[in-house]
Amino acid sequence: MEWNPETLQLLSQCFLHTLSPAPEPRRRAEASLAEAADRPNYGLAVLRLVAEPSVDEQIRQAAAVNFKNHLRVRWAPGAPDESNASSLASIPDHEKDQIKALIVPLMLSSAQRIQSQLSEALALISQHDFPKSWPSLLPELVVSLQKASQASDYASVNGILGTASSIFKKFRYQYKTNDLLLDLKYCLDTFAAPLLEIFLKTAALIDSAVSSGAQAATLRPLFESQRLCCRIFYSLNFQELPEFFEDHMKEWMSEFRKYLTTNYPALENSGTDGLALVDELRAAVCENINLYMEKNEEEFQGYLNDFALAVWGLLGNVSQSSSRDQLAVTAMKFLTTVSTSVHHTLFAGEGVIPEICKSIVIPNVRLRDEDEELFEMNYVEFIRRDMEGSDLDTRRRIACELLKGIAVNYKKQVTDMVSSQIQNLLNSFALNPALNWKDKDCAIYLVVSLATKKAGGSSVSTDLVDVQNFFASVIIPELNNSDVNGLPMLKAGALKFFAVFRNLISKPVALQMFPDLVRFLGSESNVVHSYAAICIEKLLLVKEDSGMARYNSLDVAPFFPEMMTKLFNAFKFPESEENQYIMKCIMRVLGVADIPREVAGPCIAGLTSILNDVCRNPKNPVFNHYMFESVALLIRRACERDPSLISAFEASLFPSLQMILANDVTEFFPYAFQLLAQLVELNNPPIPPSYMQIFEILLSPESWKRASNVPALVRLLQAFLQKAPHELNQGGRLSQVLGIFSNLVSSPSTAEQGFYVLNTVIDSLEYSVIQQYIGHIWAVLFGQLQSRRSVKFIKSLLIFMSLFLVKNGHKNLLDTINSVQNGIFIQILRQFWIPNLKLITGAIELKLTAVASTRLICECPALLDPAFVEDWGKMLDSIVTLVSRPEQDRVDEEPEMPDISENAGYTASFVRLYNAGKKEDDPLKDIKDPKQFLVASLSKLSTVSPGRYPQIISQYLDPTNQSALLQFCGSYNLPIA
Repeated sequence: MEWNPETLQLLSQCFLHTLSPAPEPRRRAEASLAEAADRPNYGLAVLRLVAEPSVDEQIRQAAAVNFKNHLRVRWAPGAPDESNASSLASIPDHEKDQIKALIVPLMLSSAQRIQSQLSEALALISQHDFPKSWPSLLPELVVSLQKASQASDYASVNGILGTASSIFKKFRYQYKTNDLLLDLKYCLDTFAAPLLEIFLKTAALIDSAVSSGAQAATLRPLFESQRLCCRIFYSLNFQELPEFFEDHMKEWMSEFRKYLTTNYPALENSGTDGLALVDELRAAVCENINLYMEKNEEEFQGYLNDFALAVWGLLGNVSQSSSRDQLAVTAMKFLTTVSTSVHHTLFAGEGVIPEICKSIVIPNVRLRDEDEELFEMNYVEFIRRDMEGSDLDTRRRIACELLKGIAVNYKKQVTDMVSSQIQNLLNSFALNPALNWKDKDCAIYLVVSLATKKAGGSSVSTDLVDVQNFFASVIIPELNNSDVNGLPMLKAGALKFFAVFRNLISKPVALQMFPDLVRFLGSESNVVHSYAAICIEKLLLVKEDSGMARYNSLDVAPFFPEMMTKLFNAFKFPESEENQYIMKCIMRVLGVADIPREVAGPCIAGLTSILNDVCRNPKNPVFNHYMFESVALLIRRACERDPSLISAFEASLFPSLQMILANDVTEFFPYAFQLLAQLVELNNPPIPPSYMQIFEILLSPESWKRASNVPALVRLLQAFLQKAPHELNQGGRLSQVLGIFSNLVSSPSTAEQGFYVLNTVIDSLEYSVIQQYIGHIWAVLFGQLQSRRSVKFIKSLLIFMSLFLVKNGHKNLLDTINSVQNGIFIQILRQFWIPNLKLITGAIELKLTAVASTRLICECPALLDPAFVEDWGKMLDSIVTLVSRPEQDRVDEEPEMPDISENAGYTASFVRLYNAGKKEDDPLKDIKDPKQFLVASLSKLSTVSPGRYPQIISQYLDPTNQSALLQFCGSYNLPIA
């Protein structure tokens, strides 16, 4: 794209139309820009447009945003994903060089809004190119900083510092490596001294401005500059204490302390933004001294007392306004770090702990107007903070963390003092419950938040109160209250207490409270009915010490119908239409309760109604996952109990599942295919004709193009292969299935799924049906084996060959393999079967491969030939290793797949439905013990040639395996002659 007046005009028009409120011109402009972005020099042209002073600033700002986003995807584009088959073209190197030459001076000369976009763009480039491919950047920034500083041009100073801060952030989050430390050293050598220089100069300017009575407008850019210097200080000190900062610690710390102890009324009283700017600087200082306290305690200890007093004094003057939360939280974090360090004696003085509790903890734990507003207006965020523990940066939680920190060394003092405070709060509530309900809430919050969680479990304990007595005297009266809508925050606190201490509440007491929990599902408060659902859900997960569930179907039965009605009705409350806590509770209850027909019908109707609604606009992946799990659970548990429900469930679900497929609701495809597989498996052959339409969709190559569908499609295909084998052998369908197998097995990411298909074909169809295709199957597999010899592929191949052998006999296995290439079977045996047999995992897979291998050496004439005695001996050695040694001694541990994340958005990934899982089929149900089968087969074989096999065993088996085999023979009383 050449830079000329026509290009300027074209781009200006496009960016102008992207700001249009009318959708059509906006879409056309966006499409034109997307097309232009593929051309060389597009990014450079947009940057030149941003630099053009004759163009309207709104257009230039839109261009700056577009430029930043263009760099984000084109500067170093990653590998193509499945939704974008062709990777975006990278910006050419010559264009990159010109962009890097222009961006710094342009950023410094731009208006603030454009400057912030270009600063982000520069930071994006630096992520990939700095410092190795952009060595001129930092020296250029330093020179520009010094020029701007000399001119007292703080708009430019802050632009440079903001950019530097973005560049240096990587030192906070990346692992410490030699490369990272080399980059850090380079940055320190170039930037540490100029940073201190501008920091001290700005500090002097602030002091001068304050003493001369300067206005807020003069102070604002200076305070912003100091804040940015503090953030850069944090980044450059995060990995370790640099020598330069250690040598100049006094200068830094003197200024830091000044900002914590000095008031700046001209700025603080100039409006909320002025106070916020001062608070942001103080919070940044607190983060810096907390970093030094955590990582450089020895070097920092000379300054500790002064800072502890400064922070304590600061906290005493910080109001409860939410605008000051960040400062309060960072300040309390610093005191918490001090409390758990070797300098905890700062808290040992007379009256210190009571004063901290009275002046810092209790005021910050008490509910504020902002908490009540969040409770009413954004229940999901309230629960995320309050119940799910994401409130580490809230005043309430960090105040309790401070108490916990002090209790590490002063447990009795803290426990006695907090217990006393809790009693005072409860006494205050008793005097006037309607007016002082926040005191009771504060007491409950203290008990819950200061509870100690046992390592590796969900059980908690507390020394503050006797849980059973507290529950009876404080919590039960709230739960027994007939008004489910009165004082909702207090009710929520009581329900949270029940959920947190559920393991400590005895079963008889908890069961008495179940009707109350069900009642609270009808509360109008989103938080209250969500907490009631959370409490029920967590109670049903409680296990006794024996590992048995504490609550079973008999316990749930008296409340089950009403509970399900209340749970489904809760979705009718405003804002709770997609309440994931209610849906998770439904899932858990369905997993425990016996589901009678009269409840199953309304449940499937309710779930399909919700499914139809969310299909129109899927937006909450966690809610949707629990919804599909609930459907799968209901199908599994209700239909297994009453098979006559299958047709009714099909009638309810089929329209919804067909709507998902017809309307291309791609997020739900994997779920729909898994539910269909579940329904197919519940049917007895012949399956209803309605399923055969889905079978045709399943065999279409188009369906398999999206990688996230593949595991679910394989699962559905397996169900059809098992339940409709005769239909499979009609109309060329088997050829289509084997075509699917070939495609799957040819890609490393789907090869395992290909084997699942193949194993089911072998397991479900007669040999006469598949005989004509076997040669093609081996050719595909061995072709892949030549190019890809991963352990996972070889293990899958061994399992398939073993299944083929036990289903169709060793003769068919050898003959069909050797038909691909004469004598290839023995090569496969030597190179792959014998060395990798020990790597097989899983009980069914182990038995299958051990039995198949045993049949090979005991029944196959080719391997009994004296010419192959070494192969026979080595195979036996591998079999004994497989069956005698524990898995951890045979197999290198593979990393486990991570669980679904509850805050994950929609991605192109497959999410397995636990409750629609395929039952593992055992092709060798009649053989219980592979070890017994091995020695029985060897014992029988040895009677044909007495004396031959003990000699082979002693020659080729590892001594440990010889001992193990001898032990097996003794255990089963089956000698080898």
